[in-house]
Amino acid sequence: MNGTPAPPARTARPAPDLWEELVTTALLGTERRTPPVSAPGREAPAALLDAAAEATVRRRAGLRPASVPAARRPEPAPEDPRPALPAAAARRLATLLADRPGAGVGRRGTAPDLMELLPQWLATANAHGYAAPAHLLPALLDAARGRTDLRPAALRFAGPRGLWLARLNPDWRFALRATPGGGSGLPASGDAEGAARLWREGLFAERVALLSALRARDPRAARELLASTWATERAEDRLMFLDSLRAGLGPDDEPFLELALADRSRNVRATAAELLSALPGSALAARMAVRAGSCVAVDHTFGTPTLVVEAPHECDAAMERDGVVAKAPAGRGERSWWLGQLVEAAPLGAWPGRLGGRTPDQIVALPVADDWQSELHAAWCRAAVRQRDAAWARALLGPPSAPEAGGPGAVSLAERAKLLATLEDGERAEWVAGFIAAHGLSEAFQLLGVCAVPWAAPLGRAVVDALNIARDAGSYPWSFSGVMGLAERCLDPAEAGRLDALLAVPDEPEDASPGAGGYWAEAFQRLVTTLRLRAVMTEELAARPPGETTQASAQGSPPAPPCGSPAGQA
Repeated sequence: MNGTPAPPARTARPAPDLWEELVTTALLGTERRTPPVSAPGREAPAALLDAAAEATVRRRAGLRPASVPAARRPEPAPEDPRPALPAAAARRLATLLADRPGAGVGRRGTAPDLMELLPQWLATANAHGYAAPAHLLPALLDAARGRTDLRPAALRFAGPRGLWLARLNPDWRFALRATPGGGSGLPASGDAEGAARLWREGLFAERVALLSALRARDPRAARELLASTWATERAEDRLMFLDSLRAGLGPDDEPFLELALADRSRNVRATAAELLSALPGSALAARMAVRAGSCVAVDHTFGTPTLVVEAPHECDAAMERDGVVAKAPAGRGERSWWLGQLVEAAPLGAWPGRLGGRTPDQIVALPVADDWQSELHAAWCRAAVRQRDAAWARALLGPPSAPEAGGPGAVSLAERAKLLATLEDGERAEWVAGFIAAHGLSEAFQLLGVCAVPWAAPLGRAVVDALNIARDAGSYPWSFSGVMGLAERCLDPAEAGRLDALLAVPDEPEDASPGAGGYWAEAFQRLVTTLRLRAVMTEELAARPPGETTQASAQGSPPAPPCGSPAGQA
């Protein structure tokens, strides 16, 4: 800087880069760069320092220099017609939102993890149909901003006022993206002209939201809207739009999906084929049944009926059109790759007729020649999941007490979890309980994640008994921290009384890990405390003035989500 006089005054630059310009001028010197703001009679260095001081005050005060006329005052927040939270439940929500996970690691102590209880609290509040307290909306949106698993339940609970508030703070823009119509209002039901205009002129996110909302209430109208511009859409947009047809997928969608099989994008063709294969009565499913059936047969020359497999020798154009990917992944044989895709897409109901009228259990029990069993059964597993076929899922899972707890086609724990998801809640819980009883908890975490909350009594008992056995063995409880955390969120609170006997520090065997007994007592104390807190939370949310009914009591509460889903992780 030097003592040269400041140049004539000029209008201050209002851009948000003012601070950067001041810093740049200070670094270069006012002799080489004129300060972005100045005043008559002031030397350039002094003017620069004055401007920097003023900008510093503004930055610390959280203000920006006014450069445009003041914005119009926002419209008042919309009314939320849902009933207000009971007072005790509102206080509980404030406590849950104020809790933050500790920065340290190590012993957790006996206090419940309140942040892990928030998803369950939100799910229960939504089931009752309550409105979020206005003064807690900022904290609720902040919590949802930091945890994506909270967002669906948190935004539903926040309601129209939450969206109104999110439009005023850039930090909460996720709420507008995550909520259909959050960025702008969707046309009302029956407003075909408004829907068509938004579809033609809207931004991509608005069009996706429109298609999803329309598909939920009128699948045919959504499909026709998509078909009206299908040929002119970009490939990546066609893929996203096509995925929206999963909701309400039915036979009426088949003609449109058949046309999509000829799409120039391989990903679009593959998605269309996947959707068609989920319709067992579709023409594509019939074509796949013929192809897959020609590859698998029963051979009686082995003494025992045996499945023999003759995998395809080529992937022709017709197979590719129906969604079969010709190029196999690295390390995978082409013929087995093609076979797996054909069997996965073929309707499972066609196999009994092809294989001598046998049931799924009898088919899965047949030996398979030439080491094709794992490939064939894995493809049947994927088909059972895609087609939601419980009979085939049972056959492929096998009994939970089977060696290694793997049915013939269950090649991984993740695949078993997917098969279990096709079963009813009670049957699913019973199978996982049998798995734990036979094989312990070391491999049960993924399976527990698909069980409905709260856990059924047999499953809860199996988990607690397995934890008790692990404690008696003298191992440390953090070896089972994942299962213990699930138990805190998913075990029926009514089980708390049965756990009191586990709170004492057990006698440690000679070969036990030092101090493990104390850690186990602490872990069980935290489990009991958490279960009792969950029971209190449920009572607080159920309390309401006499004669008042909630939305859920009038319409019926939705079933509890599985423990592994976002809302069910509490």
